[in-house]
Amino acid sequence: MKKLLSFFSACLALVLLSNFVAGPTGYQVGDKAADFKLKNVDGKMVSLADNKATKGYIVVFTCNTCPFSQAYESRIIALHQKYAPKGYPVVAINPNDATAVPEESFGDMKARAASQKFPFPYLHDETQQVAKTYGATRTPHLYIVTKKGADFIVSYIGAIDDNSEDASQVKTKYAEQAMTDILAGKPAATSSTKAIGCTIKWKKA
Repeated sequence: MKKLLSFFSACLALVLLSNFVAGPTGYQVGDKAADFKLKNVDGKMVSLADNKATKGYIVVFTCNTCPFSQAYESRIIALHQKYAPKGYPVVAINPNDATAVPEESFGDMKARAASQKFPFPYLHDETQQVAKTYGATRTPHLYIVTKKGADFIVSYIGAIDDNSEDASQVKTKYAEQAMTDILAGKPAATSSTKAIGCTIKWKKA
């Protein structure tokens, strides 16, 4: 009997844990996103829980050097300017290994944020653990998380829009479509798209 109770207790713990921890491929839409604490380019530590007034976040994994990331910088700034007043500010995270690409160093992140006048935090995922937990594979790779109580629920994963090369030729703005649904209190009709960009430069094992 004691062994049976132990077995069910272990199963219950796994079920509960699965609600908070990403699977082997990272978060799926509907998962609870764990909070993090990463260093911003201003030297301060930032977590999702810091902003009590927010309704959620647009979390973007991006970097300094990827041409796709650079092409999307103005569009990421536009997302922040449009949705931060509505409770969904952008949080940008650089997960790239600066050993592999020296131009991804924290010093270069500070310079990039200053030159592009990022109006949002630009965080250094030095251990790459946050990117792994989210399941990010590209830069840029966008996640929208919606606050429900004390939890952040993943509501959209994927690309910003359907044209990574030319903003003037965009036909479908995936992230904005998702935000329209979310702000209306509905699940995103298109909750997942394929992120287009450079592969994240992982640390060597």
